[in-house]
Amino acid sequence: MPYRYAIEVIYSDEDEGFIAVVPELPGCSAFGETEEEALREVKVAVSLRLEAAIEEGRRIPEPVGRERLRDILSGTGAACGPGA
Repeated sequence: MPYRYAIEVIYSDEDEGFIAVVPELPGCSAFGETEEEALREVKVAVSLRLEAAIEEGRRIPEPVGRERLRDILSGTGAACGPGA
């Protein structure tokens, strides 16, 4: 079953390039000199991470959806806080 994770891309003045992150997969990010390159690279990173999780028998987080992700990132979602 293919997973569709939200990807955020930001420009980093410090790195002088674009950073793409997948908030639902902590630590999964990639850099690119262009937005397109960062997106392409982070998709590779997601594929490799999911492939490794399957091989190691680890649970693959299901995407939470854009609205739910927005709530979680803003701190208003029920999944935030102790015991979430």
